[in-house]
Amino acid sequence: MKTIKVVDFSEHPGLRHCKISDDSGEEFYHKILNRSFKESFEKNEKLLVDLDNTAGYAPSFIDEAFGNLVYDFGLDIVKKHLVLISEQEPDLIDKIQGETYELWSVRKNEDKAPEKTTKHKSWFFLDDGEIKEKK
Repeated sequence: MKTIKVVDFSEHPGLRHCKISDDSGEEFYHKILNRSFKESFEKNEKLLVDLDNTAGYAPSFIDEAFGNLVYDFGLDIVKKHLVLISEQEPDLIDKIQGETYELWSVRKNEDKAPEKTTKHKSWFFLDDGEIKEKK
C-alpha cells in the first residue's frame, strides 16, 4: 500500500482553487493525488492518505481534492481503493466520506465538471473501466 502525506505537499494547505490560493485542493489533486491514485488502482492496491500534521484544512481544500477524485474515478472505485487516516482530526474522514463523496458523486452523475483554474499537466480518469489521460 502506497502512502501519501498531505503535509509533504504543504504544512498549510490552501483553499479550493489555484487562482485564489497557493497549495490549493486543486493543485494537490493534480500534482499528487490523481497520479498516486491511478498508480494504486492499476496495481489493484489501496492508496493511504495521511491527513495529519498540517496546520488544518479549509473545507474547500478537502472538497476539491477528494471530490475531483470521485468525479474522475467514481464513488465505488474511490471507496474501494482509498484509505484515509487522521488521528488528529478523525472528523475529517467522516466529512470526506459522508459529504464530499456523495456530493461529488451526484455532480458526476449530472456531468458538472470541476473547474480548472490553471493549466495542469495531464491527469487520469476512469472511463468504462479503462484509465484514460486528459490533457
